[in-house]
Amino acid sequence: MGEVYLPIFVLGTLGLLFALFSVLLAPKTVAAQKYNRSLTDSYECGIDPTPQPIGGGRFPVKYYLTAMLFIVFDIEIVFLYPFAVAFDQLRLFGLVEMALFIVTVLVVYGYVWRRGGLEWDQ
Repeated sequence: MGEVYLPIFVLGTLGLLFALFSVLLAPKTVAAQKYNRSLTDSYECGIDPTPQPIGGGRFPVKYYLTAMLFIVFDIEIVFLYPFAVAFDQLRLFGLVEMALFIVTVLVVYGYVWRRGGLEWDQ
């Protein structure tokens, strides 16, 4: 019976050793030993960083709303994959349920679009 669990034990041990190595040894062996200005500055696609207030400043709520909309519309795509896989077994019931789901999503999408939730410049 112990032979069955041996691969799980070996994999767990390797994962633990890797985690310990990453946390304890890597900062001493891989990390830069001398810091310069370019290592401590924030990276903004090769242009000079804009000055930021102490504490990082505040982001407009628009960034968070856009991220939440992206997550919502991205997750609904994930719900379409199981439907596509099990389409043959679901038949008419699955088709009607998925049509209702897509109509609901399109109503929400239209509402967000009409309210200007997809306008980045406002």
